Amino acid sequence: MSSLALYEAMSTVSAAMVEAARANDWDRLVTLEREMAALRDEIVHTADAAQEPLGADAAAHKAELIATMLGNDAEIRSHVEPWLASVRKLLSGTARDRAVRAAYGAFGP
Repeated sequence: MSSLALYEAMSTVSAAMVEAARANDWDRLVTLEREMAALRDEIVHTADAAQEPLGADAAAHKAELIATMLGNDAEIRSHVEPWLASVRKLLSGTARDRAVRAAYGAFGP
């Protein structure tokens, strides 16, 4: 697959990640992130191999794809970060509860 085709595939996965984040479908988002990582790794391997130079139109298209993915990443983060904050809060509360129980003994079941 050409590097431009890989960037197009990444852009498609990135758009799907936005939809998963909007829907709070974290399992799907994780699956899509793995797909994105595989594509990224393939691009890295492609970059190591001899590549065909991109023409002006293809280079502009690649730049547009990258800009779109960066915008998608920002939106994904806007959905994920509040969820992660609530998970961190929940986990820290659980850890604090365990520490209190360990220090003072468990009260009840």
